Amino acid sequence: MRQIVLDTETTGLEYKLGHRIVEIAAVEICNRQLTGNHFHQYLNPERNSDAGALQVHGLTREFLEDKPKFSEIYKAFLDFISDTELIIHNASFDVGFLNHELGLAKQQALDTYCAGVTDTLKLAKELHPGKRNNLDALCERYKIDNSKRTLHGALLDAELLAEVYLAMTRGQESLLIDLDLQNPVDHFTDCDVKNLNLRVLPASTAEMKQHAQLLTHIDKESNHRCVWRKLQSIDH
Repeated sequence: MRQIVLDTETTGLEYKLGHRIVEIAAVEICNRQLTGNHFHQYLNPERNSDAGALQVHGLTREFLEDKPKFSEIYKAFLDFISDTELIIHNASFDVGFLNHELGLAKQQALDTYCAGVTDTLKLAKELHPGKRNNLDALCERYKIDNSKRTLHGALLDAELLAEVYLAMTRGQESLLIDLDLQNPVDHFTDCDVKNLNLRVLPASTAEMKQHAQLLTHIDKESNHRCVWRKLQSIDH
């Protein structure tokens, strides 16, 4: 299961007013583990940043002047994110800017290349209604060290968001199955399995209690999205 956590920095808040992306970063997660692989690029926006945006990311036009344009790097970017689920905080903002840049490069919209987009801001609001859910607040809530975040930077923010996302969805780890594991049992035929003399050991009362407690924990951490609980309700 491959996911990409993505973040951008821009010259301003509105791509419809001609604002552009100045930095883009994408961090890879495989089977809920950060792999260390990432895509990161500063971009020449061919314009100045608004004062407010410059105060946030500190990327001056002089610094960006010799950096490549989006049209020069989009193929490498699309190759990196191809067919993955994108994890983005306040996804409509980044997706809007990326679709604008792809349009200028005469390419199709982002959803053509990725398998879907998960908005961690929406997820955080569902898990923590009425609370602050920006990246700094979530780092504090989940005890993730963001002390290096003096300015916004796409790569650092994507790395922090990856840790936040894994913390917010950690109940899912109990349901993961690694399909890549090599096990001799995988090579048994149906006949082999039928001929095995297997002992059936029913769970003890204590084990059933532990199982119920684990399901309660998963259900709480996933905001009542525990699949096992839903299947139990259907069976009953």
